[in-house]
Amino acid sequence: MDYLVMCIGNRDGGDDAVGPYVADKLKNDFTVIDAGTVPENYTSVVKKHDPKNLFIIDAVDMSLEPGEIRIVPKEKIGVMHISTHGIPISVLINYLEQYVENIIFIGIQPKVMSGNLTEIVRKSGDDLVKLLKENKLKNIKTLD
Repeated sequence: MDYLVMCIGNRDGGDDAVGPYVADKLKNDFTVIDAGTVPENYTSVVKKHDPKNLFIIDAVDMSLEPGEIRIVPKEKIGVMHISTHGIPISVLINYLEQYVENIIFIGIQPKVMSGNLTEIVRKSGDDLVKLLKENKLKNIKTLD
C-alpha cells in the first residue's frame, strides 16, 4: 500500500473534530483510519496495511491563525500541545517509524476546542481534502 491516512480528533470537541471530518471526506478515495482520540489503539491496523506513506491529520495548536494548515516536522512535535490524546503524538510517530517509511504529520490550527467545528476550520479541512486528492501536498507550508 502506498498511502494510509490516520485522522485524529474528538467529534464533540470543537475544531478537534477536523480530523474525523477529513476522515469522512476521504474515505471513498483513500484507506482511512478514523482514530478518534486514541490513535495508539490503531498501531496494529497501520502495521497490517504496511503503507509506505502515512499521513496523520489532527488539530494542532501552532500559534497560527485559525484554519492554517502546516506540515509539522518531527522535531517540532515534541514541543507542541497537540489535541486531546492519551499519549503524545511524538511517541506514536516514534513507534510507527519502525513500520512506515514516511510519516507526514499535518496540523490544522484550531479556533475553539469545545462546541462545534468552526466554519474556518471546516473550510481548511475541505482544502486539505482537495490537496490530498490532487496529490498536491507540496503546496502545504512546513511549520517554521
